Amino acid sequence: MEQTIERNKGFIDGQQRSRYMFTLGEYELPLYVDSIGINPDQEAVDRTKGYPCFHWLQTIEGEGEFELNGIKYSLPPGNGSLLFPDVPHFYAAKQGKKWSTMYVTFGGVLAASMLASLGIRQTEWLNWNEDAPITSQLESMIEQAQHDEDRTGLNASAQLYRFLTMIKIYGQKGGRSSVFQHLEKLDPLLHWLDYHYGDPDISLTDMAEQLGISSRYLNSLFRQAFGITAYAYLIRLRMIKSKEMMSLGDKRSIKEIAQLSGYRDPSHFIAAFGKAEGITPEQFRKLHGLTTT
Repeated sequence: MEQTIERNKGFIDGQQRSRYMFTLGEYELPLYVDSIGINPDQEAVDRTKGYPCFHWLQTIEGEGEFELNGIKYSLPPGNGSLLFPDVPHFYAAKQGKKWSTMYVTFGGVLAASMLASLGIRQTEWLNWNEDAPITSQLESMIEQAQHDEDRTGLNASAQLYRFLTMIKIYGQKGGRSSVFQHLEKLDPLLHWLDYHYGDPDISLTDMAEQLGISSRYLNSLFRQAFGITAYAYLIRLRMIKSKEMMSLGDKRSIKEIAQLSGYRDPSHFIAAFGKAEGITPEQFRKLHGLTTT
């Protein structure tokens, strides 16, 4: 943690309180940055009616304390809060000590649905490991705002999408592991499947044995990392591989591609492909201007 704190101190050394606002162009973006900034000496804030936009606030140095619905939450380094619009809240430096923060506020018609797709449906308190890129990404966004002449917010909004996905991947809540940590556990199996997806005999038990865990725990890891079961992941992987073979102009027949993708019966492959893609393999080939055989 010392290394992270030192890096953060390096970022705030010499920094003045900065807040960058963006003026949207003729058309409002579906996901946009409202403001972004840094506050080396965060003052107390009391919003009895909340803030009109989504508000991400994280600690660089020191420690803050939030009060939300009568409950107090601490915000030390390596922690951040994502406040939903119009939620009353109060925050201040803990015990009157200096508290340095970074923040970004954002909105847009797709903001709430995008957060929901990332599993964030209400105000959240997140923490992350010191090697997670969450802080460095927000620092990069602030530095860009300091030097960018584009005040439409297009560049900032593009980076915002990446930042929110990082929160999903590396953020931890309620003592649970992050998506990144789940992916680390699954990594040996994912590599194994990349080479063995064409084996029609692969079972859930076979996959669990690759990691030396139970089938139930394996499915739990896949649901937390991908939102689907392990076998559903294998089906998707087979679809991706079959599309790669067809989109590259592979002259193999549908029967051969089905077998290479892990299906003994071509009709089973065609049915699975149609369910996943909404078209048949032959239609997929025609759609990409490829000759069928």
